[in-house]
Amino acid sequence: MAEDADSLFEKGLAVRKEVLGEDYVNRSIAGADEFTRTMAEWSTSYCWGALWARPGFDRRSRSIVNLAMIAALNRPHELKLHVKAARKNGLSKDEIKEIFLQVAVYAGVPAGIDSFRIAKEAFKEMGDE
Repeated sequence: MAEDADSLFEKGLAVRKEVLGEDYVNRSIAGADEFTRTMAEWSTSYCWGALWARPGFDRRSRSIVNLAMIAALNRPHELKLHVKAARKNGLSKDEIKEIFLQVAVYAGVPAGIDSFRIAKEAFKEMGDE
């Protein structure tokens, strides 16, 4: 049975806050305007409410997949955010390193190099150097 949009949004908002941190999510929501609000609501409802809240794949595993895909797609802002989330979801720095080495082989060395640089920035911001 399909969930309604409000239910997906509320579920997604809760998961998003757990994974990305309440402060980040609150700032993101507060920063949405008339132009960006629909995208913010969709990503909260469908990425976080419909996908991340599904059973069958734990958050740690979802973080592994996200890091590889986002690194390969060269999305630096999202990558930094998801490196921090991956640490919160239980991935070690060494596991993140291995993911980015694999990205370098399969998606290209420049993607791997950028991923390492972005992860290093994320670790520093987290006080996790």
